[in-house]
This record gives sequence, C-alpha cells and structure tokens, in this order.
Amino acid sequence: MPGSSGPQRRGTRGTAAHSTALCWAGGRSAQRRRRTSPEMAACLLKTSSMSIRTKLLHQTGLSLYNTSHGFHEEEVKKKLQQFPGGSIDLQKDDNGIGILTLNNPSKRNAFSGVMMLQLLEKVTELENWTEGKGLIVRGAKNTFSSGSDLNAVKALGTPEDGVALCMFMQNTLTRLMRLPLISVALVQGWALGGGAEFITACDFRLMTRESVIRFVHKEMGIIPSWGGATRLAEIIGSKQALKVLSGALKLDSKLALNLGMVDEVLQSSDETESLKEAQEWLNQFIQGPPEVIRALKKTVSSGKELCFQEALQTERDLVGTLWGGPANLEAIARKGKFCK
Repeated sequence: MPGSSGPQRRGTRGTAAHSTALCWAGGRSAQRRRRTSPEMAACLLKTSSMSIRTKLLHQTGLSLYNTSHGFHEEEVKKKLQQFPGGSIDLQKDDNGIGILTLNNPSKRNAFSGVMMLQLLEKVTELENWTEGKGLIVRGAKNTFSSGSDLNAVKALGTPEDGVALCMFMQNTLTRLMRLPLISVALVQGWALGGGAEFITACDFRLMTRESVIRFVHKEMGIIPSWGGATRLAEIIGSKQALKVLSGALKLDSKLALNLGMVDEVLQSSDETESLKEAQEWLNQFIQGPPEVIRALKKTVSSGKELCFQEALQTERDLVGTLWGGPANLEAIARKGKFCK
C-alpha cells in the first residue's frame, strides 16, 4: 500500500521442543526459514487428514476455547447481559461490503457487556453471509472505541472473571479475523485499549489524519486480553510491538503509518467522507465473484496460521471449488489479456 513500510515478522525459538507450538502458529515465512530439520519433520508428520487447527480455521462457528479449557460460554453470556448500553450495528450492502458500527457514543463507543454479546451475534451473521466480500469496522460519531466499559470491568473484578472475558473476546475476534471477507478497520478519533486490540483483528487498517491509536493496558495494570498483543506482533514485528505496548505509545497517523500499523492515511476526517474513502479503498480489492474473493481470503489465512503442508492442502481444496466453475469458465471465454 502507498506509504506503508510493510509488516514485519516475528522470530521463533529454534529448538525441536517447540515444534508443536511452531506448527500451531506456523505459516510465517521467517519461522519456516528458521526451523530445524526435526521441527520441519515434526510439522510434516502431522496427520494428513484435516487437523483440529485446520477445522478451527475453516469451519464456521468453531471457537478457540470450550469446556475442556474451563470456558463456559453460557455462564459468561449471563454475566455480560447484566451490563447494558450501546449496540453493534451491521449493514450489509448489495455490493458485498458490510459495515459494522460500534455504537455507544456517550462513552466513546466503549464495549458494554451487551455490546460484546451483540458482536458475537454479528460475527455469526457474517459467517453465514455467502454473498459478502468485504467488511468495514468503524465507530459511531467519528471515534472508533475506547475499549471496555469500566462499569463492567469493575464488576467483573476477579481473576476468574478476567480470564473468562479474555476467552470470550479472543473467541469472537478470532472468528472475525477468520471471516472469508476482506476486512478493514476505519480508525477515526481514538482507538484505545480494547479498541486498539480490535483493529488488529482486521486485515487492513485505515486512519484519519487526526486519529490516535494507543494500547493503554500497562497504565491499567494489565496486558492486552483480546488477542491484541499476539496480533500486533504479527503486524509490526515483536520488537516494535514491545515498544508500543511497554511504552503505551500514542500512535498518531504518521507514526502508525511508518510502523506499518496502518495501510493508508485518509484525506478526509469527516465521518461521512472518510467512510466513502474507506469503501472506495476496499472496493479495489473485492472486484470479482464472491466465491473467488472468499477463497482468496481463506487461502491467505491458511498460509498465516497453518503449517506449510496444511496450508498447501487447504489451497488445493479451495482450487477444487473454483476450477471449472462459472467464474473460471467465463474468464477463459473472455480470453483476457493481462500483459497490457
């Protein structure tokens, strides 16, 4: 993207004892280069049939955590229901772009418990939107989100509550990240704490000139708990992520662009105009049939999250859904010339 420094990659530890962890997080080119032969062998000797992590990646509705991890989703939902306020709004347009709006402007779009529940509902709806190709996530009234509503944070004050909420939001945002839609976070105003974590779950990030991203978790005596630290290290590299997190740095649009945190700084700061800009920016990447765009997103997600062999197998399976299909046959009939 113009002006982007490009994402950096995380390093990995080089002992065979960590091969399983590498397989789970695998797919990153730097990791593949640094793996020893025993590590690569361990990765390749995983079952050739669809593995658990492959199922997690490609079957809709599956979550990272369940009762075997001590996670009881229905109990968490009952607790979150006690904290009303705001809403998560979803608009699905005929052009295949969805617009997900965090709507709690009186609290800078902070997430109430009910909003967390509604976010899961909207992600589930998007998982089943077969005509969809792209998604824009934004906040109402020209600000993105200030994270969690402090009323809920104070009430859910035990370590057990914190871990349960962590697993709930990691589940939800991982499912959002894995949607077969090309997703863009539109950062207007502030993206603080959990709001900063949220934008890392999108494929791309656009920012208005006066906006600020800040991971304030250290100042609150905690660390990111919605998966934000892990995804941030993937986006900008572990060294820069450590600086951003430990310094609780304010990332203005210039610094965020230089770090590779955002892909482009928009011309307009007006709420309506910046949304139009974001739609135009996204539109260049979603031209084509939904089944092709969705398969491309799934292929890239596989390359990022799976071991090399499993990612290739996923690519093979996706090719089988498209080769000789309507879009493929139509393109061949057009006899398109691409070297113009």
